[in-house]
Amino acid sequence: MKLIVHWLINAAALYAATRVVPGVHVQDAETLVVAAAVIGLVNAIIRPILRLITLPITVLTLGLFYFVLNGLMLLLAARLTRGFELDGLPSAVVGAIVIGIVATILHLFVRPDKKKD
Repeated sequence: MKLIVHWLINAAALYAATRVVPGVHVQDAETLVVAAAVIGLVNAIIRPILRLITLPITVLTLGLFYFVLNGLMLLLAARLTRGFELDGLPSAVVGAIVIGIVATILHLFVRPDKKKD
């Protein structure tokens, strides 16, 4: 249940990014849901590896490179998903920021029930 809620929150956050950021385009609702799943997979599998590799540059830039890394992950997800397009790295970085903010706010309001042991 947690996975589905997280997936739907990511889809809603991506939808918000398509409405707010001019360079983020999603063809239809089906593409939106698929893109949210691809973003989740990219963030779960590839981003931790790249965070470790890019740690020195992230430290040198006082953490600002982390925004670029999130934008690159969003660009990768757009390349892997047909119908999900970004106009470039600046749109990807701003889109990733919007997705992060909206997802965080939604996670505060929507918390799946925790199983009690």
